[in-house]
Amino acid sequence: MKMLFSAAALMLAVALPLGSAQAESIDRNAVLNIAYGNRPGTLDPYLTTNNATSDVDRHIFETLFTINAKFEPVPELVESYTLSDDRKTYTFVLRDGIHFHDGQPLTADDVVASMNRWLAVSTQGKANLPGVQFSKVDDKTVTFTLPSPSLITLNVLADVKNIAAIMPKRIIDEANSSKKPVTELIGTGPYKLAEFKPGDFLHLTRYDQYQSRKEPASGLSGEKKADVKDIWFRYITDESTRLAGAMTGEYDLVFQLPKDNIDTLSSVPDLSLFQPKSGGSLITYLFNKNQGPFANVKLRQAFNLALNVHQTLLAGYSDPRFFKEDPSLGFPEQVDWYSEAGKPFWNQHRLDEARALVKASGYNGEEVVIIATKEYAELYNLAIVAQQVLKQIGVKSRLDVYDWPTVLQRRQDPKNFDLCALEFSMRQVLHQYPFLDSRAKFPGLSNNPEIDNVLDEIKQAPSLKEAKPLVDRLNTLSWQYLPVIVLGRTTPDAVALKANVKGYQDLIGPILWNVSVTKP
Repeated sequence: MKMLFSAAALMLAVALPLGSAQAESIDRNAVLNIAYGNRPGTLDPYLTTNNATSDVDRHIFETLFTINAKFEPVPELVESYTLSDDRKTYTFVLRDGIHFHDGQPLTADDVVASMNRWLAVSTQGKANLPGVQFSKVDDKTVTFTLPSPSLITLNVLADVKNIAAIMPKRIIDEANSSKKPVTELIGTGPYKLAEFKPGDFLHLTRYDQYQSRKEPASGLSGEKKADVKDIWFRYITDESTRLAGAMTGEYDLVFQLPKDNIDTLSSVPDLSLFQPKSGGSLITYLFNKNQGPFANVKLRQAFNLALNVHQTLLAGYSDPRFFKEDPSLGFPEQVDWYSEAGKPFWNQHRLDEARALVKASGYNGEEVVIIATKEYAELYNLAIVAQQVLKQIGVKSRLDVYDWPTVLQRRQDPKNFDLCALEFSMRQVLHQYPFLDSRAKFPGLSNNPEIDNVLDEIKQAPSLKEAKPLVDRLNTLSWQYLPVIVLGRTTPDAVALKANVKGYQDLIGPILWNVSVTKP
């Protein structure tokens, strides 16, 4: 017997606090000015996992499924769905009355076109749903069949970074024909793109015909109200300028606050610091495993063997309040995904053994290229540490520094870099970290059949509880192969808010719907 799921039954029926502003005091014509530190390399949500893209796109686009405050996948554009008895075929019925920002109604043709492009070009689609194709049943119904049952299908569809955004079919057809990123951002979300000036600003404006879900807001799910008329993301790459803007009240929200000066904001009148309760990011060094010196696993292991994790993170993040030292791919609150299996390989700081391993690797004086940007201060600091550690173990290196969009562009070609420091936002399941699965083709180009096989075995396990030994095995294999070095994780970044900004929430990025600005 097929399993039938209704959207209402799956939504978390507990609303998060949305602020204390009364309806009569809300300024519906308000403008939010946001100081944001990083510029997007692309706005095409299928082609990147970068925060600078997803933090904007989540307000423009919607997905078939999203996540609630408990990180559970729940329907967004789907009204109901069925799963076949063999747990391989999903059938989704779409919600009625949904229109894109250009006024056209959402149909199954749009969903099929969008999802099949996402499956073909996104790291998530390629790695976690290989061979899958969506097809149309009728104007309001789509279906797809998995090669084998998977525990994580809905989590993947609800990915919050490599967003499976639903767009009009005509836009997808243009992108497929040109083999270029989408050039027109049209979604079904509560805000629409008004103007984008790369490197300067991005302007969103309220979509007055938006059709919200009715369930209480929870995480990225449920009711979405566009109580602010316009949202301006101002790209302010200098952190001291962002800090000054928070102190003077020039901006309503300020992101990427400088960690070594954040305490100065505690005494600023009419300003508060919002501290997310969950989330954070893995802090990593990403290797180029495809070519160059670090294509040799022994040299990767030598660099790992030399690291003093505490000193590295302290140099990067300035204060232990802002990081946690931990080798696990999963976060401690993710009980099904957390593992201590990597501890024997982590934080060893054995320089003499590291130097011996450099010699054993056959390293012959090649220059390691570390790619970095000053727009992410902490990651730039980690790049400096990497250069110092490599010098200690007798490996030559140079630091190539670019703006962030250029880093994103250059790391696509393995000839351009050997090492970079990166953060990866917390994900619902480990499969969503794009550096693990070789099928994702993420920069650095992992290629380890054992890791790929264990990822598949976890997906096909009868339950997450029964998959736990495989999660431990995955962590061990990752530390042996070293697609990345996991140093630890960040604590969620605080956001500076003016006192008249109410209802702000954060879940792996800002939630600007349900935010309001009170009248003076």
